[in-house]
Amino acid sequence: MKNSTPFNSGYIIGISFISALGGYLFGFDFAVIAGALPFLRQEFMLSPWWEGFLTGSLGLGCIAGCIAAGKIADGFGRKPGLMLAALIFAVSSIGMALSHGLMFFVCMRFAAGIGVGMASLLSPMYIAEVSPAAVRGRNVAINQLTVVIGILVTNVVNYFLANLGIDAWRWMFGFGVVPSLLFFAGVFWLPESPRWLVKAGYEERANAVLQKIGSASFAEHTLSDIHRSLLGVRKQPFRAVFEKGVRPAVIVGIILALFQQLCGINVVFNYTSTIFESVGASLDRQLFEMISIGVVNLVFTLLAMWQVDKLGRRPLMLIGSLGLSLLYVILALLLQGNASAVLLSVFVLLAIATYATTLAPVVWVLISEIFPNKIRGTASSVAIVFLWIGYFILVFTFPVLAEKLGTYGPFYLYAGICLLGFLFVKNKVKETKGQTLEELEQTLGGH
Repeated sequence: MKNSTPFNSGYIIGISFISALGGYLFGFDFAVIAGALPFLRQEFMLSPWWEGFLTGSLGLGCIAGCIAAGKIADGFGRKPGLMLAALIFAVSSIGMALSHGLMFFVCMRFAAGIGVGMASLLSPMYIAEVSPAAVRGRNVAINQLTVVIGILVTNVVNYFLANLGIDAWRWMFGFGVVPSLLFFAGVFWLPESPRWLVKAGYEERANAVLQKIGSASFAEHTLSDIHRSLLGVRKQPFRAVFEKGVRPAVIVGIILALFQQLCGINVVFNYTSTIFESVGASLDRQLFEMISIGVVNLVFTLLAMWQVDKLGRRPLMLIGSLGLSLLYVILALLLQGNASAVLLSVFVLLAIATYATTLAPVVWVLISEIFPNKIRGTASSVAIVFLWIGYFILVFTFPVLAEKLGTYGPFYLYAGICLLGFLFVKNKVKETKGQTLEELEQTLGGH
């Protein structure tokens, strides 16, 4: 497929952005906890163990959401799953805002995680399946863009809501219902994925969607590719994910997903207040640092969207993993030496910029690309389940490790993990830019 094929760019970007609103909700639930934690510590008298579990319960819900979404995606299509995720977001936001006990709050955060997990699987998958190869990396990165917009907007809102007193956290969580309902309304406008429609036997509907995306020749060529990739394929059992022909891609997907979380950056996002409190920063300063992180995250995600289809996936992963390893050692030394909040902020923001340009969007792009059509839904759900297992391990262990080792201690560990990630990418990850999903199926199948 040539890059010169005429596409309906406005339509493609429109449906990609609507699908990617699931990422906004992901960003909301991800960021809201950072602003709320200083209040929740007082409200529920949290020990380090409970602080980690309360924060990480989102990740446990995400695991359940991914498993459910994989089955929904393959059985009923991508669109119904996105609609269900939006409704779960809305209900859980209200539930967290009205919580009057720790266990009820944790249950509602777990429910929010189910919505996050579903969206984290379905949004990138949907965008990859409606995007031409030449712009697929950029379009899947739109999902990461909406995640970081969600983080930034939530951090700004939290900063102003913090003045409402001890119940400010209720308003922080309650505001999540607004984007949830907007997302639900937007999904009504989306067409179903043409690749799922062909697989389900709706040839004419798939052709109609493809002709909206590109020219008649593009539709014909893409339908031919999809049919070829599905030739002789029956409904796949779960064990098909681990069959010899696809096992190498699945293992790479799982390790990349785990690495994106265990690299440690989400400690900076979720525990900004803890990190800056350890060097004597006030609550107002802690909340301001969250806004700074959100702004840098957004700017460098835009840079990543521009580069992911130019530089390629592999170089960005190599730069990101090695860069973070070096920056974490510096951060650990600054925290250990009780450096000023201003100096600490500089290197925190450099770490955020590095991650936002590299590991953050590229891992999602790769997970959406490397699996064969016949098992993409199930294989993606397996990889993303491991991503959320990594997230839970990371955020659950940080408060406990920080209490035992000092706030600086875990950053030496994350530096080592990033170095191992660099070696893995260098030896095991192949470049995928500029190839159709069907072409990748042939080349990656030859590992």
